Order: sequence, then structure tokens, then C-alpha cells
Amino acid sequence: MLVIISDLHLTDGTSGETIKEGAFRVFRSRLRDLAYDASWRADGTYRPIEELDILLLGDILDVIRSTQWLQARRGEPGYVRPWDNPQSDLFAEKIRAINEAILQRNSTSLAILRTLNNGKTITIPPATAADKPASVEWEPDAPGRVPVKVRIHYMVGNHDWFYHLPGPAYDAIRQSVVEAIGLSNSAQEPFPHDPAESPLLQAIYKQHRVFARHGDIFDPYNFEGDRNTSSLGDAIVVDLLNRFSTEVFARLGDKLPQPCIDGLKEIDNVRPTLIAPVWVNATLQRTCQDPVLIRQVKRIWDDLVDDFIDLPFVRAHDNKTNPLDSVDKLEWVLKFSKGVSTKFASKVVTWVQDRLARAGTSYYQNGLAEAAFKDRTARYIINGHTHHYEVVPLDTYYSNLRGKYVNQMYFNSGTWRQVHELAKANPMEQEFIGHHVMTYLAFFKDDERRGRPFEAWSGALAPE
Repeated sequence: MLVIISDLHLTDGTSGETIKEGAFRVFRSRLRDLAYDASWRADGTYRPIEELDILLLGDILDVIRSTQWLQARRGEPGYVRPWDNPQSDLFAEKIRAINEAILQRNSTSLAILRTLNNGKTITIPPATAADKPASVEWEPDAPGRVPVKVRIHYMVGNHDWFYHLPGPAYDAIRQSVVEAIGLSNSAQEPFPHDPAESPLLQAIYKQHRVFARHGDIFDPYNFEGDRNTSSLGDAIVVDLLNRFSTEVFARLGDKLPQPCIDGLKEIDNVRPTLIAPVWVNATLQRTCQDPVLIRQVKRIWDDLVDDFIDLPFVRAHDNKTNPLDSVDKLEWVLKFSKGVSTKFASKVVTWVQDRLARAGTSYYQNGLAEAAFKDRTARYIINGHTHHYEVVPLDTYYSNLRGKYVNQMYFNSGTWRQVHELAKANPMEQEFIGHHVMTYLAFFKDDERRGRPFEAWSGALAPE
């Protein structure tokens, strides 16, 4: 059995809320149920599975969403950004500090993951001589229950790509992650980004007839051809979104209503990221009645956009790898003074989504281009990254070897956090709807799960 989750985005707590440990307890409980269900075979007998693999499919620990990047400004000692030299001591120390803070803040949640492979947490009833489950208590540590071997694997995405960097400094950082989560990864090797980098994952994929990657390679804002380098998306988060909530609180925190402050902090949960100014405008209209304060907040945003556009790293993307073709168009999308208002919100949102079609909410078209889909070695193509859970039928064909039709499907593993999306009925009104989501996917090999090859679950919880 293979279980896949992604996009937990556990942060150091300096940039908005992340999912609490209760979700990990729910996940732990569901794993026990999944292991039991997988032990029922296609012929109706019960034979306990011996092992299960858990794949963390990227953006689990979020190193980008941290205000620690902002501790120094350009020209000051200690200034470093994700697009600087990753082999410098200053860069590695920044990653070490943020990583340490993430592990500490989420220690309870990660400890729950770490217990999954201790031989006591994921247990199931043994089989009787009649191939039925023995009558034992359901508690995991009850006498007579048998342990299931659990292996946890970490692949990187675009917010945790630093764990893919080579070198002794990053080996030490990876070692802390391996110990905190109980990973099967070797700390002395970069955590894989492409499945081809891990023979073990390739073997697991083959057993379960799946092919999974984070999916950032399909997003031109968050992948520029080399996973050991930064992207324009990093700059947007670090020097715009992270700075914005910090600056607003520093300048106007004692004047703005608390619901307004809380709403603006959620800016990094808006999808797609480039409609963040629409979110700002909508939040202000909903939570702040003072036109002077509204103008001040918008001025802070526009000033930060100016600083962001002026970054040499951003300027280097002009007519190069910028999906919007030019920095000027990026500025037009981001700044209130360039048209992001109630009147033009619908136009801006539509234009952004059209231009970034490859990085939209659905990646199933990219699944059609995967070699594993084309040569039919994989029945299931999986991505994360978009935070948009989905199951999409791709193809069906008759297999002479199996003597039946075989289905090929696309899955997105969604996220474990709150998401805010623009209401579709009338985008011009700039109304957003938010909810908490939690998704996990399970794939079964051979005759596990009574011969059913997959199980997908996604839950949504309304915010308080």
C-alpha cells in the first residue's frame, strides 16, 4: 500500500496559520483503517499486509514562508535571499535557522508522523487459520496485534527545494528532518525532486503502477529548469507577501480592526498567488470602514510592489523567463494604481489565469505527456502543488495480458491547509470563500483492498 500526501506547508509561524496536530491524529487513525482494509484480498480472505509506504510529495516543510528572510534589507549585513548563492555560509545558515524553527513549532505534529514506523502505532489483527481477522482489541497496542512496517519518503517541491541542495551543510539540515519525521531518506543524499533520482521510489511506483511528482515543473513561476535554484515565485512570497503583512502590522497594527489584520495575514493562502491584490482589496472592503486606512494599506502594498519590481533578480526576468512576458505586465497585475480595482478585478483575474494556463488549478493535461502514461507503465498519475484536489479520468484501453479494460487516471493530492478562492459567480465583486481542506490518496498493489487499486479522500471544514 502506498499513501500520498502533499502541500502541508508547515511553517515557523511567522507568516500565517498552518494546520494543527489534530489533523495528524486523524491521519494516523485513518492509516490504521487503511492497513486493515488493505489486508482483505480479492478472493475474500484476510491476509495482513506487511508494509506500507507514505510519500510526502513536496512542500511539506515551508522554508519560503518565513519572515526570517526579512531580518536584513538590501545593503545591510546578513542580507540573503533564496536566489543568492546556496553554497555560501550565510545562505546555509539561514536555511538551518528556518528549518530549526519549523521543526520546533511543529514538533507535536511531526512526532505523530515519527511514531508511524515504531512498530506499535500502525498495527492490525493477525489472520486466523481460516484467513479471517483474529478477535483482538482495536487499540493499536492491544495484545496479539501485528505491526505493519511503515516507510516514510520525502520528495521536494518549490517551497522546500532547499532539501535538494548538495553539500555537508545541507546533509546536517536533512539529518534533523530525517530524525524529526522518521524518514527513510538518507540525509547524505539530496531529497529527490524527480522520481528518477530515487531507485527506491521507482520500485515502489512500479509495484503500485503509479507515477507521482510534486508538479512545480509545470508552473513557470515556481520552476525555472533547475530545482537547485530559486524562481520568481520565491521572490513574490519573500519580498512581497511576507513583507506586506509585516509592514501593515508594524505601521497600522494599532489602528486596523482585528478582522482586517487577520484577513490580510491569510494572503499567502490565496490561489492563484498573483490575484493577491484582489484579496487585499476584498478584505479591506469587508473589514475596514475607514477610507483613509484603506488608502494607507493600499499605498503600503504599492510601495512594496515597487521595491519588489526593483529587485535585480526580478528585473532579470524581463522578457526572459517571466510567464507574463515582461516585468511591466507583472507590475500592472500587482499594483492597485495600475488597475487592480473593483472595476478591473474580473479582467485582471481572467487575464492572469489565461496567461498562466499551464499553472492553473488543474494539471491533468500534463499527465497526458508523462512517459509513464504514454507507455502505460502507470495507471495513475499524481501531482500536488496546486492545492486543488481532483480525480480525472484520462484513458481506458483493453489489456490482452489482463484480459480486461484498464483505466488510467489523474489525481491531485490537494493540500492540508486553509485555502481562499475567488467566488466564480461574479468575480468583479471580489468575494472570496475560504475553507480548511485535508486530502490523502492511497494506492494498493496486487490483490490488496479486495482488488480495488485506489482510494482517495478529501475533506473540507468550514472556518470558524
